[in-house]
Amino acid sequence: MRDVTEARDEIDHGIAAGPFTASWDSLGGYRTPPWYEDGKFGIFIHWGPYAVPAFGNEWYPRKMYLPDSPEFRHHVATYGPHTAFGYKDFIPRFTAEKFDPDGWAGLFHRAGAQFVVPVAEHHDGFAMYDCGFSEWTAARMGPRRDIIGELADAVRRQWLVFGLSSHRAEHWWFFDGGMAFASDVRDPRYAGLYGPAQPRDALQPNEQFLEDWLVRTCELVDKYRPQLVWFDWWIEQPAFVPYLQQFAAYYYNRGVQWRRGVAINYKHRAFPEGTAVFDVERGQLGDIRPRFWQTDTSVAKGSWGYVAGQDYKTVGDLVGDLVDIVSKNGALLLNIGPRPDGTIPAEEEALLLGIGRWLGVNGEAIYGTRPWHVFGEGPTRVVEGSFNDTKRAAFTGRDIRFTTRQGVQKGERIETLYATTLAWPDEGLVRIAALAAGAEYFPGEIARVELLGHPEPLHWTRDAGGLAIRLPPAVTGEHAAAFRITPARGA
Repeated sequence: MRDVTEARDEIDHGIAAGPFTASWDSLGGYRTPPWYEDGKFGIFIHWGPYAVPAFGNEWYPRKMYLPDSPEFRHHVATYGPHTAFGYKDFIPRFTAEKFDPDGWAGLFHRAGAQFVVPVAEHHDGFAMYDCGFSEWTAARMGPRRDIIGELADAVRRQWLVFGLSSHRAEHWWFFDGGMAFASDVRDPRYAGLYGPAQPRDALQPNEQFLEDWLVRTCELVDKYRPQLVWFDWWIEQPAFVPYLQQFAAYYYNRGVQWRRGVAINYKHRAFPEGTAVFDVERGQLGDIRPRFWQTDTSVAKGSWGYVAGQDYKTVGDLVGDLVDIVSKNGALLLNIGPRPDGTIPAEEEALLLGIGRWLGVNGEAIYGTRPWHVFGEGPTRVVEGSFNDTKRAAFTGRDIRFTTRQGVQKGERIETLYATTLAWPDEGLVRIAALAAGAEYFPGEIARVELLGHPEPLHWTRDAGGLAIRLPPAVTGEHAAAFRITPARGA
């Protein structure tokens, strides 16, 4: 295995060799890359040995060692005592024998995604890549394949942007429940997998753990050249601050060397504003955020990883969320959870393809756009903040979101406006109050109103009450209707 001290020396050299230094002032010079602001839609992938029990959610590895949990009772009833069958014993059953990285990447392309972010290591400490600092990796156990490396190559063959996530920070405490009773977590032979297993929130990570976190994360950067690195919430602990600064400087300097735009995702206040890209887990924002941001959520309501009996969202729900997020200057990172054998559940494939069909017709109103003066209008409000993704009422055809695109028409720069309903319009009629005659943000004349995907001319009128658009009776569509509204020259 690699020497941590030697790897740390390489990191220090990488920081010293580039324009970014390990300080918030220097990192404040970071700029979000255009591919990210233009791409809008990506795929997240939670896949690991936790898919084998297929029970509860991806936190099964932790909860199976908490005696009061349903996972603990299920585990004992199904697999026996924790001394005889621990989490490590799921790894040989995590076979990935049907994993087809090119098939996955092709599906993501058809879904309309522009970037792909698999989990490189979850809280469970099992690396899904060829890690030089651990034996507990998919390259050496279970699948015996470098899952991240294979997927990176396949994604790039589809001309998509490759990213990855690290949840290693939470590994400091993730298996602490197994230290409280007779279990394999207490066996030193398995310390490489189960890790420190320190009491949650009782102790800050020590220097040894933090150095290990840094060299592992930088190794991911060097081996796989991700253009997006997503972090979970626990990096906001005070002990991580200097290590986050060092990682960001190292990674951003690598991006400069590669001549590729790169980005880091963070939650809460782990990074200062403007030094990385803010992310909201399973939630949205109530208004336009001046800086680009992201929602990460899942096609399933209760789990990120594969479990039996998933409760899924609908294509309409997901399209509505995508449009709402983009109108507020955000991107959607949408998660799927493959089975242990590497197949993607049919329900999840159908959801992705449904989104892809909608984007195939209406992507012009999403990709490469920017927010308008207001995000939208309508009766339905999202519940702002994390873990609220299933709390809003269903969107309606009266809920409208706006995006814009700069262009040139006959030598004159114009701003095309897109108005997208978050459900198919009721009775084929759309009313947009923000586009009333003489409205503050669109006071000039309208030259054309067009429905994306349909060449038929539309009947529309505009007065002090708003813009009213009538769809032809024969025109139907899926989930949401996107209108291209072109201003008159000089408007």
